[in-house]
Amino acid sequence: MASGFDDIFAELTNINAEQVLLSERVKLLEEQLEAGGSGRADADSEQERPVGAPVRWHDLDAEERAVLWPQFVGWVIWAADRYEMTTDQLPRQCWWKHGAVVEELTALWTSHASAYASGEDGGSAPYLWQDALARAIERMSRFWLGSCVNGQHRDRHRTAWGNDDAYLTEIELIVLSLKILAAEAYEGTEPEPDGDAPDPPDDPSDADDGST
Repeated sequence: MASGFDDIFAELTNINAEQVLLSERVKLLEEQLEAGGSGRADADSEQERPVGAPVRWHDLDAEERAVLWPQFVGWVIWAADRYEMTTDQLPRQCWWKHGAVVEELTALWTSHASAYASGEDGGSAPYLWQDALARAIERMSRFWLGSCVNGQHRDRHRTAWGNDDAYLTEIELIVLSLKILAAEAYEGTEPEPDGDAPDPPDDPSDADDGST
């Protein structure tokens, strides 16, 4: 039987999640101010961006991220409410802490804008986007969220490949060895120059195979 404090704990969890989101927004605004960008300049920059253009967060500078991230977060909140996503499908307290979830949602965000933009395929594109949304929600809940359920975030335990210097060194040595082997194989098959060598026939079938 649930205790009378369950509702209070749930509400505190929601408040904490909203505070974290607010903190992220404040941080992005601070980065925007430090970059010296103005609201008008950002708006003009955004207008020049093609509708539905892909977004690669790790390639954006601070100014671009400050413009796009709040729009992205706003769209995620809209989509979660519009499609009545549950916490198990998209945990409101930590979805932005999961890189794969951010990438899934980013792809849904940009493709949604593209699907509902005016175009020749305007009839089927929204329907195809709905299908992509259903499959993305299933992937996020099954593969990318780990054990983040019931309003609690749990870090996934794994070794980050990009932070393991020994691993990266080993991989680089393997790649270098393969390049050396490929170069040696190429040098071994390269014919030596011979001024008396005959020119190859125009048609391989015209070459004398010694059967006559």
